[in-house]
Amino acid sequence: MGFVENAKDAADATGKKVGEWVDDTKERVSDKADEARADADVKRAESERDQVRAKNEYKEKLRDDN
Repeated sequence: MGFVENAKDAADATGKKVGEWVDDTKERVSDKADEARADADVKRAESERDQVRAKNEYKEKLRDDN
């Protein structure tokens, strides 16, 4: 009986460890996805800012030419 109980305890411990590893991996992937989304949002905002700045500079140049 001792051997069976030890094997069962070892299997339970291994199962818990694997479950924790899977949860950690899912969390890491989720964190990387959040980071990539945030980077994309920043790039999109910078692009929009640059477009607005260019439009405003163009309009200001037209005003100055008159």
